[in-house]
Amino acid sequence: MMSKEKMTSMQRVLTTLEHKEPDRVPLFLLLTTHGAKELGLSIKDYFSSAANVVEGQLRLLQKYKHDCLLGFFYAPAEIEAWGGEVIYYDDGPPNSGRPFIGSNAEIDRLSPPKIKETPVLQNILAAIRLLHQKSAGKTPVLGVAVSPFSVPVMQMGFDAYLDLIYGQPQLFERLMEINEAFCVDWANAQLEAGATAICYFDPVSSPTIIPRDDYLTTGYLVAKRTINRINGPVATHLASGIALPIIDDIVETGSGAVGISASEDLAKIKEACRGKLTIIGNLNGIEMARWNEQETAAAVKAAIAKGAPGGGFILADNHGEIPWQVPGDVLLALSEAVRTHGCYPIDRELDKNE
Repeated sequence: MMSKEKMTSMQRVLTTLEHKEPDRVPLFLLLTTHGAKELGLSIKDYFSSAANVVEGQLRLLQKYKHDCLLGFFYAPAEIEAWGGEVIYYDDGPPNSGRPFIGSNAEIDRLSPPKIKETPVLQNILAAIRLLHQKSAGKTPVLGVAVSPFSVPVMQMGFDAYLDLIYGQPQLFERLMEINEAFCVDWANAQLEAGATAICYFDPVSSPTIIPRDDYLTTGYLVAKRTINRINGPVATHLASGIALPIIDDIVETGSGAVGISASEDLAKIKEACRGKLTIIGNLNGIEMARWNEQETAAAVKAAIAKGAPGGGFILADNHGEIPWQVPGDVLLALSEAVRTHGCYPIDRELDKNE
């Protein structure tokens, strides 16, 4: 049996996913735009090159000594693939611009982007290939696909999409058919390029946005169909939305892990997920921007005490992307706190006042 003290990040994460206790709690610092800071580039210039992103990810890994490499660039890369607009900012992730579906009538004329003919997707795949090569099997490389059920918020706008869900069920199903085909192809292309697993971003499925009864006839069915066709491990992330009311449903979709909200009771989430789903979370990325060293350590200790015993817990932010405004000192303090307080066996009294 392998000594815990000699675990690589890959071994640490795989042990955790088996709901066993590794040497310490895995830490996922899901950093995207911070790579631009490391290279002294604008965010737009940084994402223009796969080589930039790879170098940024490797520098961040070396600096903060966390447990993953992120092949994700920005969410509207998928919208760019459809020919949609992307808006860049100096101090935050790119966002989607004007929705490219202007009317419901356009849905029937849509066809999925061809991945091999789409520059932005090829750029991301090139980065994943390089990250896979550089990781040499020691560090997980994470790919990301926005769920077919959630991506229409960027494709057509929130109001129009809700009207589609509740008012045009046949067109809704048609859009899901198109989006599912793209999501499956895109996720599998990332796995073929060397991604270890796929993060299935699905915020619209959270009860924060849609009632569970409606989710069960929409996003749940979409997830079951889609995840079943993805040829590798999948983690569902609700991007700050709550998860507890649909934990068992997420299990049934075939997902092996779930990203959870900072607003949820981690102890209750742990009980609901025990032996079924690995938890990813749930540090508040917004508040993280103003934490000092003591506050960082306290947040890490509390999360570890509630989520880590027995394995099945990866410490990360709650949204799936740490904001640009979070300073490096906080990230260093977070990494150090995990090494100080996250070694197994876990002290269940960590979150008590000392």
